[in-house]
Amino acid sequence: MICDEVEDLAGALPAHAPLIGLDLGDKTIGVAISDVMQSVASPVETIRRKKFGVDAERLLQIVADRQAGGIILGLPRNMDGSEGPRCQKTRAFARNLSRLTELPIGFWDERLSTVAAERALIEADTSRAKRAEKIDNVAASFILQGFLDRLRNLRAGA
Repeated sequence: MICDEVEDLAGALPAHAPLIGLDLGDKTIGVAISDVMQSVASPVETIRRKKFGVDAERLLQIVADRQAGGIILGLPRNMDGSEGPRCQKTRAFARNLSRLTELPIGFWDERLSTVAAERALIEADTSRAKRAEKIDNVAASFILQGFLDRLRNLRAGA
């Protein structure tokens, strides 16, 4: 099930299960996970992209191992809010993934998440080589954390 609106996704997610956050790139997929209370996101790993079937198999293994209740994909909107070819790729990935899992899948605007991740790694005095290794899963945690913060606000107002 794919939910385009955050409110619809919030209603479809279990209350006490970790969520998976993804930062999809052409060469890698950054993966992050939340705690069971859905309050804090943490980087998990970076998957080197091969082909969809192999990538999806690894993602679904992480989902199963962590008993995740939903998947949040970073949606790479343009700075003016419009959607370009990268958004179309992300939506196609979500459609293909939804054929393999019953979990709710949603999107979170990822503008500037990689910039924020890079800044955080620099502030942590991470070497350039280590930053290159970690940037994608740290960006995934920024994406997921943004969604978790919004989810908390939605549930508090309900």
